Amino acid sequence: MKNTMIKLHRDEELSRFLESNGFTVDALANDVFRVQREDELPVFLKVDDQQIYFEVDLGNIDAIISQELLLSLLALNTEILPVSAGLDTSHPDDRRLVLVESRETGDLSDHELLAVFDALELAVDRVTEILTPSFNS
Repeated sequence: MKNTMIKLHRDEELSRFLESNGFTVDALANDVFRVQREDELPVFLKVDDQQIYFEVDLGNIDAIISQELLLSLLALNTEILPVSAGLDTSHPDDRRLVLVESRETGDLSDHELLAVFDALELAVDRVTEILTPSFNS
């Protein structure tokens, strides 16, 4: 008999799903969650009725910021899709390099959600490659 595969569809609460897949989830204020897998950098999720916003804070870059570095990070955005590198300037005295992504919650699948975390992890590695020479000079 041929193996016939059945695709299952079920709804699961976000925190419970992430925890069952090896993440630790801490609820912060205003529908923000700190999500972390093993020794990876934490991912901050802002959840509203229609979107989940993902952000990884890579730290303050004021000491190393240059036009060359910013151009390198901008060029990198074409390689690390669907993730993007950006500059959080919400605090002008503490400009932070961040990785960001967002997804609609309407029909978010388990594979799609986990793929965002994998993409963020790969993007952290690529950004680190670009930043390392700036810290070594």
